[in-house]
Amino acid sequence: MDAYGHVNNTAYLAYLEQARVSMFFDRYDASFEGGTVVKHHEITYLRPVVYHPEPLRLELWVDQIRAASFRVLYDVYDGDTLAAQASTTLVTFDFGTDRPRRITPDERSVLAGYADGPAASESR
Repeated sequence: MDAYGHVNNTAYLAYLEQARVSMFFDRYDASFEGGTVVKHHEITYLRPVVYHPEPLRLELWVDQIRAASFRVLYDVYDGDTLAAQASTTLVTFDFGTDRPRRITPDERSVLAGYADGPAASESR
């Protein structure tokens, strides 16, 4: 928390990571075993969140699936109130060569299964 009792803005990166890892690995099927790395994060804070014991709710989905990257979009809710919107661009990566790699057909299929976000995602 910050000096005003709000959830600190840096904590949001951890929330996004936890949700993203859960999304991909709760249904893990050996896709993405080649690895991914984060290229870019963007967060728009819409209202401060004051600490309370109830968890925040994150809705996330995938868009902009390209040759070697994709973007995950997030809506962060405090109760029923939209508190933040965010995005993470990830690059599929070959750690053996230390270089980006193309998304495989299997990975593309998995990503397409997560491309079910609200139509508002196109305005981001």
